[in-house]
Amino acid sequence: MITIIPLGDKSSIEELFRNNGIDTNEYSGAVVAKSGEEVLGFCLYELYKTGITILHIFPKDDLPLADGILRSALNIAALRGALDARYVKDDALFRKLGFILNEKDKKLDIDKLFRGCGSHT
Repeated sequence: MITIIPLGDKSSIEELFRNNGIDTNEYSGAVVAKSGEEVLGFCLYELYKTGITILHIFPKDDLPLADGILRSALNIAALRGALDARYVKDDALFRKLGFILNEKDKKLDIDKLFRGCGSHT
């Protein structure tokens, strides 16, 4: 069974960020997809009071898994009332997943969480 959970341990978050060449700060967070103890994927993000910025998602080639990982990260933001969702890269992935609200502003459609999953082509 696959579980997608937020990492709560600061040192684990810092290690995951470091291994992906991204600096951490007080807003850094991550969700990890696991099957047992095997890590299948993750999302690195920064969560602020008003929004979330998605920094990196892995894997990019497994769309259903990437969709679940992204939804988990966005759900964390939504539960905290942080509804402004943005991304810094991976335009093609977010386009395939149907989450881009405004490509120019790199804004994600967090409301899609409440409309269910669609098919991925």
